[in-house]
Amino acid sequence: MILDEHSFSCAGLPAGKRALIPMQRWSKLFIPTLREAPADAEVASHCFLVRSGYIRQLGAGIYSYLFLGQRSINKIIAIVREEMDRIGQEFYLPALLPKEPWEQSGRWTGMGDNMFRLKDRKGADLCLGMTHEEIMTSIARNELRSYKQLPQIWYQIQSKFRDEPRPKSGLLRVRQFIMKDAYSFDIDKAGLDKSFDLHDAVYRKIFSRCGLKFVAVEADSGSMGGSQSQEFMVYTDAGEDLIASCPVCHYAANLEKATSRLEPVDEMEPTGDGKPELVSTPGCGAIADVAAFFKISPASDIKCVAYMALRHGAPSAKPDSWHGVAAFLRGDHQVNETKLLGAIGAAELRTMQAEELEQYFNGPAGFLGPVGLKPEAKPLGDGLTVVVDKSLEGRKNMVCGANKLDYHMRNVVPGRDFSWTLIADIRSVNEGEACPRSGCNGKLVVGKAVEVGHIFKLGYKYSESMGARVLDENGKEITPIMGSYGIGIERILTAAVEQSNDKNGFWLPASIAPFTVVVTVTNMTDALLRETGEKLTRELESAGLDVLLDDRDERAGVKFKDADLVGIPYRINVGKKAVEGKVELVTRATSTSVDVALPEVVKLVKERVEEDALVTAVGA
Repeated sequence: MILDEHSFSCAGLPAGKRALIPMQRWSKLFIPTLREAPADAEVASHCFLVRSGYIRQLGAGIYSYLFLGQRSINKIIAIVREEMDRIGQEFYLPALLPKEPWEQSGRWTGMGDNMFRLKDRKGADLCLGMTHEEIMTSIARNELRSYKQLPQIWYQIQSKFRDEPRPKSGLLRVRQFIMKDAYSFDIDKAGLDKSFDLHDAVYRKIFSRCGLKFVAVEADSGSMGGSQSQEFMVYTDAGEDLIASCPVCHYAANLEKATSRLEPVDEMEPTGDGKPELVSTPGCGAIADVAAFFKISPASDIKCVAYMALRHGAPSAKPDSWHGVAAFLRGDHQVNETKLLGAIGAAELRTMQAEELEQYFNGPAGFLGPVGLKPEAKPLGDGLTVVVDKSLEGRKNMVCGANKLDYHMRNVVPGRDFSWTLIADIRSVNEGEACPRSGCNGKLVVGKAVEVGHIFKLGYKYSESMGARVLDENGKEITPIMGSYGIGIERILTAAVEQSNDKNGFWLPASIAPFTVVVTVTNMTDALLRETGEKLTRELESAGLDVLLDDRDERAGVKFKDADLVGIPYRINVGKKAVEGKVELVTRATSTSVDVALPEVVKLVKERVEEDALVTAVGA
């Protein structure tokens, strides 16, 4: 290997372990930029990560990381590792996993089609790891014996696999991805609280160092189980999650968890004797039509959404694995299916078909109602599980379907005229509703966001089911309590691109950019410009900065366009003013430039990088 005859850089390597590396010259590197966006690009991050040569698609939801992309990924991993090492110990676990631990936890069937499954040559069942609660718990079960060994925080940074049904949006919804996943084992709930808070603080530091504008929100635990759950989100229109937040008190929650305070509703006056009355409503199957017919607000109509629900662990192919569920709520509200799944303890929902509506309601869609139904005593029994949203508590004289074509009922009072299996919060909050926090007069705002991290209090779900035990200080056998904590490495990169881009490309924080600065020599045939660019590159490298020298034999305009595209936060143009001892420093985030005397360039770039780092740290 022939090395560059000019100086060598040790920028970006740990102090005391730095090695000589050659000057990074654009002309020698593989940076395949594209002028046009890929045809299937739906979001900015997908478009620009492909155009800038960071990634290339191999298959649906499967991507290769090229030179620039891998440099950014490595920098993100380095930040994550440095901060996680302050509280935990790094492991590296297999990605190819046997069936047995998943059976012990009960998730072998529960994960459904999202899990990649395969068999070895002997016929043994295996899977590709999508998360590692079971594997970490098996290590704890086999190795931990005493309370003196607790607490423990173990983490790894590794590829995960998910058979995503609809891969899309570039790296946001993929089938192979890199995750930092951590797991805590504590002696009691107080210890778990401490481990949870440690991760909360470390996550805030990680995302701040990566330059993300993030918000921590209350979240649903989903298939992980457990109690308290918190997501770290970055607002972007590319997001698939909806976040409700209050600009006054900074309450924030995923829509799957968010609540609100509802304004009082003016109840309708009863008609006749005030008992439920059958009313002919021909053609009024929609909420708007019903409201117009009765001259009422949709808030006074009881809406029914009918589902079939699959019990956890039941085979979806068997008809008797599915159970009827009727969800009732105000006509101006929408069912939040994640909340509903959690309320009834089901694994999956699907819409009832016509024959199922006939079986459970003896009535048609558009005219379904709760009066006359016989709800199951417990969720997911053989009969109909009836779930009523909390917003119907205390309501009077409402309208609902009569389970008869072209008929509704009025004067319906929940609790008097119909009963239910359970009452729960099963609705999605609406923008403009009052903040749920006592004493706050703020109104909720709903926006799209991307999840970059998630922390859970798992409790005893895995340690109990898999038989992990330790002896307490009295020699009594107890079960450790667990937490689980994940960060999506690629999602940090994509979120950073989503929050910082324009029509020409994107810019990354210096902490995760593949290079901090690109030195652009506008005319490589000019000896003065070429030598000035190389000398400046050496000086910047010696100052500890990651530098890319654009020494290509291209027009200056082409180089400027590429520099704007590929995410490097600073550009130094070495042009005609080099004769006067000056160069142009361009800040990509603001598209502003300033002429700087050559002896001052290194100092100014370092100051700006340090100022940027300080701003993100203050915003943590």
